Amino acid sequence: MAHDVAVDIEGSIRVMPETLSNKIAAGEVVQRPASAVKELLENAVDAGAGSITLILKRAGSELIRIVDDGSGMSRHDAAACFQRHATSKVLVAEDLDCIRTLGFRGEALASIAAVAQVELRTKRPVDDAGLCIRNEGGRIVSSEPCAMSDGTSLAVRNLFYNVPARRNFLKTPATELRHIIETFQALALSRPDIAFTLIHDEAEMHRLPAETGEPAEALRARIGALFGDQYPDMLVAVGEQTSYLTVHGFVGMPELHKKYRNEQFLFVNGRIVKSRSLGHAIQSAYEGLVPQGAWPFFCVFLSVDPSRVDVNIHPAKAEVRFDDDRGVYGFLHTVVQKGLGGMLLTPVVDASSTDTAEPWVLKSPAREFTVPGTSRPADASGFSSGAYSAGFDRKNERDAGRQSEELYRGAASLPIPDAAPGEEDMLLWQLHDRYILTQIQSGLMIIDQHAAHERILYERALGHLRQGQGLSQQLLFASTVEFSPADFELLKELLPDLSTLGFDIELLSGRTAVVRGVPSEIHSGDKEVLLEDLLAQYRRDDEQTGAERQERLARSLARRGAIRAGTVLAPAEMRSVIDQLFACDKPYVCPRGRATVVRIPIDELQKRFGH
Repeated sequence: MAHDVAVDIEGSIRVMPETLSNKIAAGEVVQRPASAVKELLENAVDAGAGSITLILKRAGSELIRIVDDGSGMSRHDAAACFQRHATSKVLVAEDLDCIRTLGFRGEALASIAAVAQVELRTKRPVDDAGLCIRNEGGRIVSSEPCAMSDGTSLAVRNLFYNVPARRNFLKTPATELRHIIETFQALALSRPDIAFTLIHDEAEMHRLPAETGEPAEALRARIGALFGDQYPDMLVAVGEQTSYLTVHGFVGMPELHKKYRNEQFLFVNGRIVKSRSLGHAIQSAYEGLVPQGAWPFFCVFLSVDPSRVDVNIHPAKAEVRFDDDRGVYGFLHTVVQKGLGGMLLTPVVDASSTDTAEPWVLKSPAREFTVPGTSRPADASGFSSGAYSAGFDRKNERDAGRQSEELYRGAASLPIPDAAPGEEDMLLWQLHDRYILTQIQSGLMIIDQHAAHERILYERALGHLRQGQGLSQQLLFASTVEFSPADFELLKELLPDLSTLGFDIELLSGRTAVVRGVPSEIHSGDKEVLLEDLLAQYRRDDEQTGAERQERLARSLARRGAIRAGTVLAPAEMRSVIDQLFACDKPYVCPRGRATVVRIPIDELQKRFGH
């Protein structure tokens, strides 16, 4: 018996509606508000603007407005720019081998308009009036003349309003604003000759005038305007040229290192890029000069024949590939190493020298200091410096000054497990200023002093945050601290929880805060470093873990405030660490999951010695 089989004569494959395909494309091009800011700022630069203003509301989720005085667009171009793959920069395939503009794919405005409400106002110098086009969700809803000055104003409102899942994945306003600020800084560094202004929630965060004069000095001035007046004097110029590759820019002196890498800027043909390989080429040039885990400042430009670099790897255009990756890596590393070497080998006067015939001598830092956080002398890379030994000596002296005779007041008096009565203080040793050793009945117990103290501070801080009972020690002299725009926004967001932990902070106008008190468990010295490191650690945990906010903050405070390896502890301090550790709910691991305690049974020791 035959059965009828339904046959789809027309088939099931359909061409997507343009609005749907644009929404999908937006997932690659517009990942967060900073992505939209990057694309729009690059368009303004490509338009020949001499002045660009970025206006934000609620870290870009409510409003992103870019105003420039560039060339403007004709009526035809203004309408066409919202179409996908509409561009004036690439006409034939061969153009991909000679791209010199920041944008070229023709996807940005179509992708942004697909997930936002966009208003474009533009006027060319030759036009009598401007044109205003409104686009909502990828559809043009109005187009009419308007009065405006020459240039373009593009407003993006309610980003991801029609893609709620994407909107829900946005981080806190402080985190999103930090990404936008980093994007803004990169574009401002790439073109010191353009004036940039950044306004967030009606507060001006940056007003950067166009820098004139020699390109190198203009860049130095722009770096100072962005990051602080102390930066220009702490920069080392680097520069070399080959037949197809030129490197120029600035790297920071070793003392300018940070706890995080958001002050590292690398440009290829004027475009900001992220490259682990090239970043490592620069970082490795600092080997032995900065502490382990520290990140030096750099703002370096590579100019290369466009035919020898591929920028069309990803829609975000943040990745590049060279036809000679190893050659570029080696050249960049050598250029930076040479620049640092020239700076570090500068002769200094040896005031103690009595030989008047040779008043100038080179001092090797290896004889004068060890880089904090490492056991290697500072000349591991072959550089010598007298100028910087003093800076590192000051830091070592400051770190040593943080050690306290009574770090652990108020600790519970708990006995060491398995310890013989009355012998506790006699059975404590410190190994390499890093580990606490004690004899127990079953053998030997080794405690990592930093991991143990991190666990102690973490549980204590978490308890304060959940119970609202943090204790504060008031400082004898209040400290005024000026923060970067991103850090200040994060500080405002965390201020209630910081107060609960024991910080006494008053926010002033601009980006300044007064610190009057710190948590009682934390050393009061160096409040600026304490807060900066705490915020930096919180940002890292925010990006790398899924823990809830109070856990992240407690972990960040614990990691920043815990006693470091290399800190000499008195017997009473070692006893207090052990007492408090075994009073914790989870004494055997630190908040990051590393072991705090290792036990070696006596049987294992006997076996090792062949008994």
